[in-house]
Amino acid sequence: MTILVTGAAGFIGSHLCRRLLNDGRQVVGVDSLNDYYDPDLKRARLQTLAGFDRFRFAQVDLAQSGALEAQVDKQTITHIVHLAAQAGVRYSLENPHAYAQSNLIGHLNMLEFARGAKALKHMAYASSSSVYGDRAGGPFVETDETRSPVSLYAATKLGGEMLSESYARLYGIALSGLRFFTVYGPWGRPDMAYWIFTEKILRGEPITLFSAGEMSRDFTYIDDITDGISRLLETDVPRRDGRAHEIYNLGNNTPNALMDLVAAVEAACGQEAQKIYAPRQAGDVSRTFASIDAAKAGFGYNPQTKIAEGIPRFVKWYRDFYQV
Repeated sequence: MTILVTGAAGFIGSHLCRRLLNDGRQVVGVDSLNDYYDPDLKRARLQTLAGFDRFRFAQVDLAQSGALEAQVDKQTITHIVHLAAQAGVRYSLENPHAYAQSNLIGHLNMLEFARGAKALKHMAYASSSSVYGDRAGGPFVETDETRSPVSLYAATKLGGEMLSESYARLYGIALSGLRFFTVYGPWGRPDMAYWIFTEKILRGEPITLFSAGEMSRDFTYIDDITDGISRLLETDVPRRDGRAHEIYNLGNNTPNALMDLVAAVEAACGQEAQKIYAPRQAGDVSRTFASIDAAKAGFGYNPQTKIAEGIPRFVKWYRDFYQV
């Protein structure tokens, strides 16, 4: 098994590479190392993989046609986990073209790469809980209607699902779309709320809470995500009615209110936050809540970590990494 992981210097990608390498897999990692956030953090993640002789890395911009083929022999790849994307809901309001290039053109180029990879058995790719739009209730089920994205980011992730559906039907490529629900943990992303709260609390600065009384998220710890992806790659996943393309939620199945997250970060930091309350920002949704029945039945996905355990692990990593 030789696995191509795109976005290998990213938060989820670097953790997944380490998990797969520890499992004895051959891993080829690619990443553009763009400056959406500090590239030095991405390089530091890659450095944690440098000791594995079964890991090879190449810097590639997937939005450039043919760039991946120039760096990776597609005929050696048996599995793909496509995680590279332009992330962030709010940034999509400032730089929409970055999302079209990475999440649509880049995704299309990955599907073309997969189409020509003759030894390929399975391609999994990152979608997002944001495709469900702004809705109450839950849990959100993969068969729910997804026609009302409230951000450009969500629209591009939904577009990636549609592109994948067409390639699966046209070419019979085995594809699995993974709708991630607010993934957090050590080596995380600096634009995420738990990171921002930790940074500001430890500096003694106030934190801003947008629509605090309304927000809840299905926070999902990184190790549960990588365990789920590893299980997926090792499983001959049942395909309903002969379908080549399936969608799975990867969440924690336990929404937490925003104030629960704040309390967990405060406890881990050992100090109370100064709080500024503000209205909801454009593109935000009020609630996410994953049904994980399909992933549990399909490949034994079974998240274990609650924020009371996961947030202290992140805060410890943050203190150690930044020496604060």
